[in-house]
Amino acid sequence: MSTTLHAPRDTVRPSPDDAPQAEPCRPVGPLAAYRQRVQLGLLAADPGQLRAAVRLDVLHQALSRQAAPARFGLRRLFGRGARTPPPRGVYLVGQVGRGKSMLMDLFFEQAPVATKRRIHFHRFMQDTHARIHAMKRADPRLADPIPPLADAVAADATLLCLDEFQVNDIADAMILGRLFDALFARGVVVVATSNTAPEDLFQNRPGADAFRPFIARIRRELDTVLLDSPRDYRRGGVRGLPTWHAPADRRAEQALDEAFARLSGGIEPHAETLEVMGRTLPVPMAGPQVARFDFEALCDRALGAGDYLALARRFPALILDGIPRLGPENFDLARRFIVLVDALYEARVKLIASAADQPDHIYERGEGAVAFERTASRLEEMQGQAYLALPHLR
Repeated sequence: MSTTLHAPRDTVRPSPDDAPQAEPCRPVGPLAAYRQRVQLGLLAADPGQLRAAVRLDVLHQALSRQAAPARFGLRRLFGRGARTPPPRGVYLVGQVGRGKSMLMDLFFEQAPVATKRRIHFHRFMQDTHARIHAMKRADPRLADPIPPLADAVAADATLLCLDEFQVNDIADAMILGRLFDALFARGVVVVATSNTAPEDLFQNRPGADAFRPFIARIRRELDTVLLDSPRDYRRGGVRGLPTWHAPADRRAEQALDEAFARLSGGIEPHAETLEVMGRTLPVPMAGPQVARFDFEALCDRALGAGDYLALARRFPALILDGIPRLGPENFDLARRFIVLVDALYEARVKLIASAADQPDHIYERGEGAVAFERTASRLEEMQGQAYLALPHLR
């Protein structure tokens, strides 16, 4: 896999000797970016997604106007009192696979904000609990960690994008109300995606009554936008794509490039980090619903079932470059590959790969070669349309 794919485009710097070249026309704002991707065939036109892109574009324009005084020095001229109130955020809600994360990423990629953060909601809550614990350990006399916590979060991001907002834990519910009150008071703008409407968050659970003021605040600060498309794009995104490319040559690499662009909706790839039982698993190349790895990065390292399960739960699709033929000397790699495929299969992750040969010939001799026959069978099944039509399981 070419190394430039692993780095965001803005990190690639031409050498001084390179002749200047015209940059491709880059759309400004999520609505223009969405329409461009539809025009290029990277996305199918969808009325619900279009409505959401329009609302996110309104927020993009408001943030641009808010940023303009800082660019031209007007804040310094008129003082801090000239600042306008922050714009209302957006809460994208809909069933799985309707494009919520993709649209939020389109918005986040171009948001004209100096400090911004895009994070999965569960990771955000893990960070929140860890920060509270660290504050209390550093100062046992600290009576209320919420104000300094809100200061820290607001310093990191005046725009906070939370993917897959869902409250199932009473400890989270007790923190969220006061924390978000403090964040909104500090001018933080929030964009969230969720499968659950605000009024249904944490309902029919012990403590739900105490959570209702938070729901009311979310409805005051964020506009709810419903994505009601009848189509689940997670199910159909891979159908029609070849999923096993052998040999792993330049043509196969190009096919994987095209698959990543299609499955990510053309959104710029980014690095991501998964939390696995107190450890971290770096994902060098990620889109809203797809990750891409070299074979060695997943199978030639000390990774185990927990790592592969975390990966399988997070991403509905995985692109894997350069699966080699393995022999007796590669037993550790073969063993990890077996565990990886099992995790992907059980979660119904869609695997698109380049390989030295067909599944039956990847690992024919060596310890565990008989067990690999089941893995080869699963790899064959995972290429079939029946498997590709299955929904992702988290």
